[in-house]
Amino acid sequence: MTTASPKTPRQSPLKVDPETDKLISQGAHFLGLTKKDLVADAVRVYLEQRREDLRIGMAEALQVLDGSLKSDVMLLTGLTAEEIDSVGGIDE
Repeated sequence: MTTASPKTPRQSPLKVDPETDKLISQGAHFLGLTKKDLVADAVRVYLEQRREDLRIGMAEALQVLDGSLKSDVMLLTGLTAEEIDSVGGIDE
């Protein structure tokens, strides 16, 4: 019997413009990091600095999502409940 080992997430390439890649390369070189480690650290720091903005965005999304199809459509389209109703609404 074979036991399944937990799959590690597949790494995906990050595509950036040439100027950003140059900054990443220079920063990584002078900090003695790999480009991958520099980007990972930078993202963590950035998100930590923007924690309140993230919290607000998540709270707004949760207010919209109530488990209904209409709330899903509202979140995906940016339409309000009133706009959806004005064009015929949604049968749940």
